[in-house]
Amino acid sequence: MIRLVPRTETPALLQVAIPLLAVLATMLAGGILFGVMGYDPVAAIKTIFWDPLFGPAASYSRPQLLVKAAPLILIASGLAVGFRAGIWNIGAEGQYIVGAITGAAVALAAYPAQGMWIFPAMVVAGAAGGWAWGMVPALLRNWFGASEILVSLMLVYVAQRIAAWMAFGPMKNPEGFGFPGSRNLQQYPPASNPELVAGTGAHWGVVAAAAAVLATWFLMSRHIRGFHLRAAGLAPRAARFAGVRPETLVAFCLGLSGALAGMAGLFEVAGPAGQITDKVGVGYGFTAIIVAFLGRLHPVGILLAGLLLALTYIGGELAQLTMNLPAATVQVFQGMLLFFLLGFDLLTRYRIARRITA
Repeated sequence: MIRLVPRTETPALLQVAIPLLAVLATMLAGGILFGVMGYDPVAAIKTIFWDPLFGPAASYSRPQLLVKAAPLILIASGLAVGFRAGIWNIGAEGQYIVGAITGAAVALAAYPAQGMWIFPAMVVAGAAGGWAWGMVPALLRNWFGASEILVSLMLVYVAQRIAAWMAFGPMKNPEGFGFPGSRNLQQYPPASNPELVAGTGAHWGVVAAAAAVLATWFLMSRHIRGFHLRAAGLAPRAARFAGVRPETLVAFCLGLSGALAGMAGLFEVAGPAGQITDKVGVGYGFTAIIVAFLGRLHPVGILLAGLLLALTYIGGELAQLTMNLPAATVQVFQGMLLFFLLGFDLLTRYRIARRITA
């Protein structure tokens, strides 16, 4: 017989080991699942986690690692700031979509003008769009006590409908032969987000993701606002007595995470995606939640977790092509990863002890 005993202190080694255990458990459970489905489990795991980096197609898939990881890291960096303060933005996907729309709107309004100002203006517009979408749940929580979890999540579906309306209506390419979707921004040089170094996959979104990691590290470890955020997350009542205003933190966290998600959307629509379509949301906003928690809400951890989750995207696509695995493979893996992470996380708060019986 065993029982769970609350910990007075969590060992640092355990904090690092939990994400690794969650990844290993995910690989094991995924292998069992593939075996039950009739696939070779060892080959499936190898295809997903090894071949994108060292397999025959690595020359193509390795650059894609940065392409996939950049929006995840950028969004997760903003989410982690709020999560540390106990402010739960679950709607980054909606902010990502709105940022893509507002950023692309600048380019489409400027077309066919030329000028170096166009892309920076798109970045500002993308961040502003995401910020504005993030401020909706912030204001509703501050003014009416509404749950930012529910409001931000419901706004995702509103954003998806707006994207569909834009693709079929105001942003529809007049030269697109009636097909839905905006002009391809990759074919409009002042508005495109090309590869900065050939063969690496690095574009301006990768640069922004690296800057976000550094900025959030400085914010949380060296700035007074970071101290307020940590205090609010650990002891909300004590933080109020210390002069921290919860309303200010709610607006700051949701606005910041929304702005970073909006920028991620803009970099994606100006680069890999290329245009506004009714499918502009690809789930990065939801996957970034897993990235934030897998990275223990720490900037360096988020960087590593973002690369790992990007690997599952690329490996899952490769497994679909070479092994005919179902398209939902990536989502299953990501769901199992979050499940095991939350399960093992129990060990950071409790330790297992034997129950003493009389």
